[in-house]
Amino acid sequence: MEVVRILVIAGLLVLSSVQLALAAGEPTIPDGERRQHLQQLGVLAAHQRGVTGRGIRIAILDSGFRGYRDQLGKTLPARVVARSFRDDGDLEARESHHGILCAEVIHAIAPDAELYLINWEPDTPTSFLKAIQWARAQHIQVISCSIIMPGWSDGQGGGPVQESLQRLLGDGTHPGDMLCCTSAGNLAQRHWAGAFRPNRQGVHQWSDQVTLNPLSPWGVNAMSVELTTIGEMHANFEVIDTTDDQSIRQVLALPGGGRAIRFLPIQGHDYRVRVWANPGAAGKLRLVILGGYLDVTQREGSVCFPGDGRHCLTVGAVDSDGERSAYSSCGQRTGIAKPDCVATVPFPSRFRAQPFSGTSAAAPQAAGLAALWCQCHPDWTIARTRGAMQTNCRDLNLPGHDIDTGYGLLHLPSRP
Repeated sequence: MEVVRILVIAGLLVLSSVQLALAAGEPTIPDGERRQHLQQLGVLAAHQRGVTGRGIRIAILDSGFRGYRDQLGKTLPARVVARSFRDDGDLEARESHHGILCAEVIHAIAPDAELYLINWEPDTPTSFLKAIQWARAQHIQVISCSIIMPGWSDGQGGGPVQESLQRLLGDGTHPGDMLCCTSAGNLAQRHWAGAFRPNRQGVHQWSDQVTLNPLSPWGVNAMSVELTTIGEMHANFEVIDTTDDQSIRQVLALPGGGRAIRFLPIQGHDYRVRVWANPGAAGKLRLVILGGYLDVTQREGSVCFPGDGRHCLTVGAVDSDGERSAYSSCGQRTGIAKPDCVATVPFPSRFRAQPFSGTSAAAPQAAGLAALWCQCHPDWTIARTRGAMQTNCRDLNLPGHDIDTGYGLLHLPSRP
């Protein structure tokens, strides 16, 4: 059953730290690393002027909200709206705090924004799209999504699920359209895309004469090897356990038209992936690894759903020196320009001792900044807000867009 839960600390009017500071005539100045991070984003000056995201609704779409009630009035606002689109209606079904960490980032940047915590049924695009549709009905202006689903699109902004998502978001020029800030993904070292290059036996060559691409599992947790072919070509693939000389060929169809081989690796075993097609086959393919690394990789085109969508603001990760994090997914040189921008990670957390890293920590920074832009310019369209965020990025490489860092580092100007 789908259940809406509005959580308020009963009988107590709780003002955010920013509200209290403004009422006292004193600016809120976080200390230590968080203060420095917010300063670099341009957020502290905005807070001092009363730009705190007031009146803006932000939805955090995620799968990990376990224990979020304990954080109300602490790292999260005192009041949030919670909605589950899982079959069991349980927002806390997964043993994960990922969504809380994303919400904490947004709350630090836009402390007076209204937060909506939303999850959906895993591997079920219809429930994800229902969540987006519901968010639109609630007049959400900004969405933050740091969960990636590589098999739900073709990696080039196409496929039925991606097309449905873009229709629900809108192109940003109409009332009710939403700005979806998504993570670029951490796939640059776990991805290969390009033209099918068969040898004489019709087996794909990942590089010169390399037909078996080694996999490196992360421990003994499940691995997913996901293949998408672009165009009319049909390709076969298998994972080979070379230690036992066995082939794993059980294939699961993915919603975006791709296929996956999912298995539990055995510690100490050696695994490799092979792709082949009928003689004369031609086309493009894309391979993504979840739960491990791929040996022969290609960073280009590693942005995936939902970040490959045209109307999404897709955010990659850089370190404190402005260098792209090695794992941060990159765009492609033709087609839709991705990522849109980057943010510095890790983000200092008060929820846990370990800072929040990955492109998962980058997307909510964009969502928080978007809320500040929306508060400053309530008459702007979402498309204009998205454009302003891109224009005000600080270039890190050559002027203009590039496939590694987009338009540059997210930054809020002194007078947005």
